[in-house]
Amino acid sequence: MIRSLLAASLFSIYSLSAIAQIQPSMQPTHDESGYVPEGYTKVWSDEFDNGTELNADDWTHEVKQPGWVNHEKQYYLDHKTPGGNLVTELKDDALIIRCLKESGRICSGRVYAHVKTGWKYGYIEARIKLPKGKGTWPAFWMMPVNFKSWPADGEIDIMEEVGYHPNYVSSSLHANAHVHSNGTQVTHEMLCAGAEDEYHIYSIEWTGEKITTYIDGNKQLEYANRGLGRDDWPYDDPFYIILNLAWGGDWGGAQGVDDSALPVEMKIDYVRVYQATGDPAGISPIAIDSPRINAFFDLAGRRITNPIKGFYIQNGRKYIK
Repeated sequence: MIRSLLAASLFSIYSLSAIAQIQPSMQPTHDESGYVPEGYTKVWSDEFDNGTELNADDWTHEVKQPGWVNHEKQYYLDHKTPGGNLVTELKDDALIIRCLKESGRICSGRVYAHVKTGWKYGYIEARIKLPKGKGTWPAFWMMPVNFKSWPADGEIDIMEEVGYHPNYVSSSLHANAHVHSNGTQVTHEMLCAGAEDEYHIYSIEWTGEKITTYIDGNKQLEYANRGLGRDDWPYDDPFYIILNLAWGGDWGGAQGVDDSALPVEMKIDYVRVYQATGDPAGISPIAIDSPRINAFFDLAGRRITNPIKGFYIQNGRKYIK
C-alpha cells in the first residue's frame, strides 16, 4: 500500500487456469473456499455475520487526516462520520467499508485485525468485492506488529486495485532490498475479470521459505527466501491484517479522481487465518531493532547530501519538503 507511481511501470500480467470450487458471485457465502492447502487448520476468522459493528476485541479502526500516507484525500474515521454516516458496517453477512463525501470532506474506513499480536506464517484468505470509481484504492494487506521503520520491517500487499485501471489486481512485497523508491520492489499484477462486480478470493500462503499470493486459487506472486538476510526477507515476524479503502493519493489518484462516483463500497464476505501444525499462533511478539542511518536518498535510490525541495527518503520513511 505504501508505494509510488514507479510501481505502475513494473507490472506484468498473466493468468492460470481456474481451480475454484466456489465460483465468483455477487453474494456472500460461508462455505469453505476449497483453496486451503493440506495440513492447515483454521485458527481465526471473522464471517461478519453477527451484529452491525466490528468486534472491538478483534478489530481496530485507524483515525487519520488526509495526507497521512501517499497523499491520499480521505479522513479515516472510527466507524462513523460526525454526521452519522457509517464508514464501516456489518450488513447482509458482509463487512462494508464505505468511502463517502460529507460536508466537503472525503471519509472512509481502515481497520486492523489483531493489531497487537498478528500472526506469523500461515494461509490467509479474504473474499472481497471491489468498489468502482476513478479514485478508489482498496487494499487487503499486512504490516509488522513491531513496526519501527519502512521498508526495513517489511510490508505484504496481498491485494490492491485502483479504480482508473479496473479489475487489474496486484500483489507486492516491500523491504530494504526491494522497494518502489528505487524500482526494485517485488510486484505482480493480473486481470481478475469481474473484480468490481463479484466477490473473489484473495489469499496468501506465507512460510519461512516462500510467500505466494493467489486470486481464486490462481497464482499471482511468488517470492522465495533466498537466505540473504533481513534486508531481503523481513517476513519472519508477526504481521497483522489490514483492510482499507483509500481515495486518491499517489497511485489511486494518478489519473485524477471523480467525486461523482461517491459513495463507493468495498465489501468483505469473510477473513480467515489458517496455520500449519507447528506454526506459531497467538505468539507474543518480540521487538527487533532495525538499523538506522542518517543518510538521505531520492526516490531513485541515489544518496543525496542535503534535501532542499521535493520527495526524499530517510531511515526507510518517505518525506516531502
